[in-house]
Amino acid sequence: MSMIKEFKEFALKGNVMDLAVGVIIGGAFSTIVTSVVKDLIMPVVGVATGGLDFSNLFVLLGHIPENFKGNPGSYKDLQTAGVAVFGYGAFITAVINFAILAFIIFLMVKFINNLRKPADAPPAATPEDTVLLREIRDSLKNR
Repeated sequence: MSMIKEFKEFALKGNVMDLAVGVIIGGAFSTIVTSVVKDLIMPVVGVATGGLDFSNLFVLLGHIPENFKGNPGSYKDLQTAGVAVFGYGAFITAVINFAILAFIIFLMVKFINNLRKPADAPPAATPEDTVLLREIRDSLKNR
């Protein structure tokens, strides 16, 4: 079998296509979760912690160049200028992003699994030959 033919069989399998759709939807969903964390949750956390902005928490590792034009207290400005900074605030935000995304995916999987559970179906009807054998057994007992 030629390599092209094998690749065609692989690429057209249902699982591969499902995975591709899942990755695309996951990427779009990740953007939504990032926005929820950045625009909705982190401001509330900032207010609860007295105005703390996680995205701007960093440790300066390198020297600020003499020609630096920007705010020396801004993680984004320092990073843009190529200064070595340890941005642990961005990491905290990424961890919160991941936790929320994982929780939402857990809820979605749980919901889908509940939909897939078969409803409690009534018991199947007893076959006619079994009913006939029971009648024969009962009539023999009564003799």
